[in-house]
Amino acid sequence: MKAKGSVFKYGDNVDTDVIIPARYLNIADRAELATHCMEDIDTKFVKEVHKGDIMVGGENFGCGSSREHAPMVIKESGIDCVIARTFARIFYRNAINIGLPILECPEACEKIDRGDEVSVDFDTGVITNETTGETFQAQPFPEFIQEIMAAGGLVNSLTK
Repeated sequence: MKAKGSVFKYGDNVDTDVIIPARYLNIADRAELATHCMEDIDTKFVKEVHKGDIMVGGENFGCGSSREHAPMVIKESGIDCVIARTFARIFYRNAINIGLPILECPEACEKIDRGDEVSVDFDTGVITNETTGETFQAQPFPEFIQEIMAAGGLVNSLTK
């Protein structure tokens, strides 16, 4: 499994209420809900994101409440992968559950900038900044989690 796209970069402690503000949680349609992704910290995000793009964050990405809405709207908006220095544990688990690939790689987060073109090989954990030519090594998911991701999430992997 691979991803390649343009980077949207954010800082430390991006919490789930910033990823999807609670005032929109009564919206049932995933596509409509995703139109509010990141709007409190990046009003241009939903206008500029394209299918296949990549999100980069800092420490403790996805902290806050445990709602699955946060990784779901990131995925629904078109983001194919989130790379962060570290993830809040509940966000990490929810991302796997809904099939949003995530990788922890502090060095990549430090050296990748917004707008860079980045490719990710999920089988090897290699992250390549296509803009600068630099490569970074993240820990790839074990095979069983790669299977969950390929199926589009935990529930899908159990029904196939």
